[in-house]
Amino acid sequence: MDVVQDILDKGNLMAPEHSSKARRLIRKLSESRERLPSALFITGVSGREELPTFGGGFGDIYRASYGNQVVALKHMRHFLRGAELRRIRLKFCREALLWRDLHHRHILPFIGIDRESFPASLCMVSPWLEHGTVLKYLNNHGRQNVDKLLFEVAQGLEYLHSHNIVHGDLRGSNILVNKDWSACLADFGLSGFSEGNTGQTSSKRAGSAYWMAPELLAPEHFEGKFSRTSASDVYAFGCVCFELYTGRPPFSEFSEVAAMLKVVAGKRVKRPSGSDGTPLIADELWRNITTYWARMPKARPLTKVVVENMAWPPNEDMQGKMASGSMILFYVKALYNYEATMNEEFNFQEGDIIAVTATPDDGWWSGELMDENRRVSGKHIFPSNFVNQL
Repeated sequence: MDVVQDILDKGNLMAPEHSSKARRLIRKLSESRERLPSALFITGVSGREELPTFGGGFGDIYRASYGNQVVALKHMRHFLRGAELRRIRLKFCREALLWRDLHHRHILPFIGIDRESFPASLCMVSPWLEHGTVLKYLNNHGRQNVDKLLFEVAQGLEYLHSHNIVHGDLRGSNILVNKDWSACLADFGLSGFSEGNTGQTSSKRAGSAYWMAPELLAPEHFEGKFSRTSASDVYAFGCVCFELYTGRPPFSEFSEVAAMLKVVAGKRVKRPSGSDGTPLIADELWRNITTYWARMPKARPLTKVVVENMAWPPNEDMQGKMASGSMILFYVKALYNYEATMNEEFNFQEGDIIAVTATPDDGWWSGELMDENRRVSGKHIFPSNFVNQL
């Protein structure tokens, strides 16, 4: 197993089909031996906090340090016994091997496997993201940035599907926000490989019903057995769109069983509105969401189309606001007047809107005024404590 992993890591298999076969071989060897390749293990994790910060389906999340960065440890609970323990070990191995090969700006990075923090069990190690889940982020900062976050989620999902990987558990609690205020898909415990739009992945019915497509809730009505697919991911993405705008998944006012019955019967939630009756979701996005919720899996668009639908900024006028060719991360509003004290800084007035392109930890951010008539070439630095995110 280590030999095959070493060949893969060195890039000695040029043909994609050979790499795929090698990865399948590693997965089979890993499951049969309940072991992972040595290359996945890391040393030097320290400072683990005594109590977990979060709890998941089969493990807990602890905060620790690795080198000069704060990391999250996804720890497999050690009190499980017998067949249940073996099932969780296999699940852990599958998730680690799949996650390890994912490399995309909107996928939570995999650092390695730690076996020192808990002598009796293993931990998956990833960067600690201070902003937490996208739901926590939106509650703290408002929902003005939802379209950008959805665009990033769609890009991450398209990346997975382009590698024949189905996420299988897409929802707000499995989407994190990194230090650049960008969305990252996380938690690949229910993920698996598929052969296109109808390929089978996990047959386990884990996950929450509120985000599940009708063919997962009642597979007997769809000429097949329970099987997560890229199409069921697209359905879940539609639910995430609703969730990020409203703070709750579709039909959350009902029990899971009642929600399941409604979805299987072909019912969908109504377009949400604010207290003043104004729709919370724009016309075009709502039309797209209804296609993501199509009853038949084959009627739903591919994720490539979903990304095109979610393109952000949404039009050419907004594309023209790109600062110095850099991608805009988000927008801020000036809280006070500011007069530059260094050559690289620019002046702004209370109420000005600034497009932010970089957020160094020293608090001096990069960006440009949205008012193009007041921009000054070469001046792009401003103090972050004078602004508030929109």
